[in-house]
Amino acid sequence: MWAASCLASCCAACACDACRTVVSGISRRSARIAYCGLFALSLIVSWILREVAAPLMEKLPWINHFHKTPDREWFETDAVLRVSLGNFLFFTILAVLMVGVKNQKDPRDSLHHGGWMMKVICWCILVIFMFFLPNEIVSFYESISKFGSGLFLLVQVVLLLDFVHGWNDKWVGYDEQFWYIALFVVSLVCYLATFVFSGFLFHWFSPSGQDCGLNIFFIVMTLIFVFLFAIVALHPAVSGSILPASVISFYCMYLCYSGLASEPREYECNGLHKHSKAVSTGTLTIGLFTTVLSVVYSAVRAGSSTTLLSPQAHPVQVTFWERTWKPLLPLENKAEVEHDEKEKAKPVTYSYAFFHIIFSLASMYSAMLLTGWSTSVGESGKLVDVGWPSVWVRIVTGWATAALYLWSLVAPIMFQKGSSESPLGDIRY
Repeated sequence: MWAASCLASCCAACACDACRTVVSGISRRSARIAYCGLFALSLIVSWILREVAAPLMEKLPWINHFHKTPDREWFETDAVLRVSLGNFLFFTILAVLMVGVKNQKDPRDSLHHGGWMMKVICWCILVIFMFFLPNEIVSFYESISKFGSGLFLLVQVVLLLDFVHGWNDKWVGYDEQFWYIALFVVSLVCYLATFVFSGFLFHWFSPSGQDCGLNIFFIVMTLIFVFLFAIVALHPAVSGSILPASVISFYCMYLCYSGLASEPREYECNGLHKHSKAVSTGTLTIGLFTTVLSVVYSAVRAGSSTTLLSPQAHPVQVTFWERTWKPLLPLENKAEVEHDEKEKAKPVTYSYAFFHIIFSLASMYSAMLLTGWSTSVGESGKLVDVGWPSVWVRIVTGWATAALYLWSLVAPIMFQKGSSESPLGDIRY
């Protein structure tokens, strides 16, 4: 018994030392990666609790205070929402604290990049505390999460438009035949992939003998957008480029596929999963992994993007005391001290507050994915991002992408006699 206690103590001490080593090794450059890792950890915890926490939560009187105990799925959804709420509050508090940080001399800059042991402890306390909240608060959070998820998807669309236009401008800016050929080849590949993809969608989601008018409408509507993108982009008055049109076309077709694939497994027009209703652990793992990649990429890209609420550089204000004060004794390593002061006076490279806001919205979005937008029932509820709400969210996101891209093409023409600023900020056309 004594030996077992000693072994457990040694293991605990080693684990603490390992955690301290990892946390202390997080530098300024790796801070964003650390935030991504913490967010990914929250998704893994949500997924695990969704699978195993229901029996325990049924025994908690402040959660299960109903006259009739709800089914297991209700407790699974509730567990995911409570972890998501803790994650949301953690990043929202950080976002509020980081409002107005302009340069690295601000003490809050150190808070953003350091103090990781305390951050992890606070995150754990917040998540645990969420399981002591009444159901009414969690239900309210579930309602606002749907709107927060919509905002996150809108940010994804704007980021995609910014990325595609920047990609096109970079290749065109080289003004060499090789890059023009590369632009044409990539555009051709994207269009070929789009039309081949649409053929597979007709085959998978409109089986013969079934009335699948809604699925056909979704696919045809996406194809109409594809042709409309090319027509508007190549119009002489627009002077657009075919590369953004082709990439956006493929992305819209992918969103159409993603929406149709999210249809319930028992739906007769979902031919893709007609013979595979059983859900394996590997399928769930892949679904969660792709969700993590999508959410983390969007959060990092949005937080570091210069087109989305990035702080503007301001001259450093020097006070009277800073100009006139001199030390009584000469300082050693004066050059090193001056170098450190210059480093601290540098402006921050991205908006810390907006970076954390994106993670807050991503927490809402991931909760909706893991719970099927909190309305999944039956076997589909065991999947990631499955159910009719997921279908409509994906389809409407595709339509919003199409509308924003078309607007980015025609807006300069509509406003060319007015302000020269782009309606979408720094997005290039």
